[in-house]
Amino acid sequence: MKGNSNLEKELVDFIMNNKDDFYRLAYGYVKNSNDAIDILQDSIQKAISSKNNLKKEQSLKSWFYRIVINTSLDFLRKQKRLVVVDEETIQSYSSGINDHYTNIDLERSLEALPPKYKSVIILRYFEDLKIEEVAEILKESPNTIKTRLYKALELLRIKMN
Repeated sequence: MKGNSNLEKELVDFIMNNKDDFYRLAYGYVKNSNDAIDILQDSIQKAISSKNNLKKEQSLKSWFYRIVINTSLDFLRKQKRLVVVDEETIQSYSSGINDHYTNIDLERSLEALPPKYKSVIILRYFEDLKIEEVAEILKESPNTIKTRLYKALELLRIKMN
């Protein structure tokens, strides 16, 4: 692997260049901007302290995505799935300017999915990652990801109807 200081610099540069994507990923799980920022900060600390665990063949992208997902899921477990809605979200739903009923239904349905299905939906459609990238991040085969994606979409269809 690269020297320690080179790796840390590469890691910090990578995170800074993609911070909006990682924030959006965390926000997709917790639905609260302050919590998403906390998760991102925790993820950065975890990544820097465990940078020596990054294996040569692993991509920095999938490794850090995995850290953000795990940190988000840990946060949700600790909160016992209590979702605090921030003022911005309340305003966007109650503004009356644009009706977001389908978005609210989709959000609720997505929230109700088990984590393994929710993760594939978020990574594939909200983060716009390829099946192979999702598989690498979740440490599953591409076929398993395709199956979960199909099942998740099926569950969402049932919940949306």
